[in-house]
Amino acid sequence: MKEWYFDLQEFKAEKGFTFKFNGGPETGPVYVDICEVTEAIPEKKLTYSWRYEGFPGNTYVTWELQPKGDDTLLTLTHIGLETIAPAGPDFAADNFKDGWNHFVNKALPAYLERNQPAK
Repeated sequence: MKEWYFDLQEFKAEKGFTFKFNGGPETGPVYVDICEVTEAIPEKKLTYSWRYEGFPGNTYVTWELQPKGDDTLLTLTHIGLETIAPAGPDFAADNFKDGWNHFVNKALPAYLERNQPAK
């Protein structure tokens, strides 16, 4: 995740591991995002809490991998957005949808393409 997700100084898929990064709209304020891994099943599932320093609310992001023939199906779930939405328009669900579309449909596939094992 350090290579294709947010600018993470460190990341470990281990329950209890906390990581932080800065985020926010391109032309707006910078927010400190604080996450803690709550579940990690190697090559199957990763869940972490996600909140913003100084703001109410807490969300949970889950990445699940399932074999599908020769491919892998990725299911991404982000719940609890209603708990942070009252903090303002930067925390609207549509903003997260746009971000997840970028990471799942652009950043992750580009990373996988660059790091494919030689055949």
